[in-house]
Amino acid sequence: MNSQKDKNRNSISRRDFCKTTAFAAGAGMLFGSLPVGASAYAGASDTLKLALIGCGGRGSGAARQALTADKGIKLVAMADVFRDRLDGSLQRLNERFGSDQIDVPEEHKFIGFEGYKNAISVADVVILATPAGFRPLHFEEAINAGKHVFMEKPLATDAPGIRKVLEVGELAKQKNLNVVVGLQRHYQNSYRKVSRHINDGAVGKIVSGQVYWNIGAHWVRERNQLQTELEYQMRNWYYFTWLSGDHILEQHIHNIDVANWFIGEYPISAQGMGGREVRVGPQHGEIFDHHFVEFTYPGGAVIASQCRNQEGTMGRVGEMFQATKGTVETDNNSNGMIKIWDGKVLLDYRGDQDISPYQQENNELFASIRKGDVINNTEYGAKSTMAAILGRMATYSGKQVTWDEAIKSNRKLFEPEGFGWNSPPPVVLDRSGNYPSARPGVTEVL
Repeated sequence: MNSQKDKNRNSISRRDFCKTTAFAAGAGMLFGSLPVGASAYAGASDTLKLALIGCGGRGSGAARQALTADKGIKLVAMADVFRDRLDGSLQRLNERFGSDQIDVPEEHKFIGFEGYKNAISVADVVILATPAGFRPLHFEEAINAGKHVFMEKPLATDAPGIRKVLEVGELAKQKNLNVVVGLQRHYQNSYRKVSRHINDGAVGKIVSGQVYWNIGAHWVRERNQLQTELEYQMRNWYYFTWLSGDHILEQHIHNIDVANWFIGEYPISAQGMGGREVRVGPQHGEIFDHHFVEFTYPGGAVIASQCRNQEGTMGRVGEMFQATKGTVETDNNSNGMIKIWDGKVLLDYRGDQDISPYQQENNELFASIRKGDVINNTEYGAKSTMAAILGRMATYSGKQVTWDEAIKSNRKLFEPEGFGWNSPPPVVLDRSGNYPSARPGVTEVL
């Protein structure tokens, strides 16, 4: 065990971690002036070249929304580790947008773990939508190359990855590059309206809350006997912590992020429980099928967080908060409700049917590029990712874990740099034919 002096020297305190920039409400926009070179995109008639890194369902959706946001965008490059996924995505995008916006020649179809570098090099704007374990590496490449970025959540699967993302986010600020993160509730009218009321003091101080991502079964891709173990895991990335971070990170991050946003803080500690009750076979990899976490915040608020993927159970995706003057309710169906404790309804919003938040985040990204403004969502994207990682550490270990302990951890789930088809997977089947999963009270997470 390190001495206290070593701990103090090596640790990154929550205060230091969170003071990089002021906590930003709403979309978290940081405005500045673009360098001279970026002014080439100020006119709507100028073509913005787009590259898609990760051609699965979410990546294809993000590309579709980007191309819809600005008719002057042209998709010029794509990268994925699987050729079939790239070809399927390109076909669907071609059918919708045609040659006016799609121009991906064979030499700009990059297959393999290193293909992202080539795709980034020929674009002005890149979409990063691979499994989250690769996000820090790809983000660093894009920003070093001077590209604007849209990247899906989560932003990493471990603390070293989060530290890298924050470091690269600061470089993006210095370069006046736009970075939008796919935590789309920040771009959703219902959440923005509720946030404004909270910021105005309408409900006082939030003291407690409950956040939910409870849904049924999720997809499974059957094993092909011709596949290597690594290919199987890559195609079933959702079920492997080194790729997805577990579903508390991949999905429930949205609700945890809303709690952080509305409270205006990030948790100082977490404790919880979780496990595998329904998804117990090897086809479900190593992740849990349920998590329950209590997050404690610096100002005293305690948030009860729950997520599960279990068929036949109560479904709910949304948030509830109790404050000194009233209550707040929000959900993924674009509903926002604020009630004062005397029963008065301050806000009853049911809308957002005109435009999806997925489209809105792209609309604002490309409008910002055209106007020479800068949006940078990196900080809250990284910190909310870290909060979800903190929750996973608590459920995997069964112990209370502090933010300071979690963020200074050097435990990597895998090393994405130099990773390739000849690399061994970070986890493999055990003698019983199952993937070993976390055991609360036994598993070490720090």
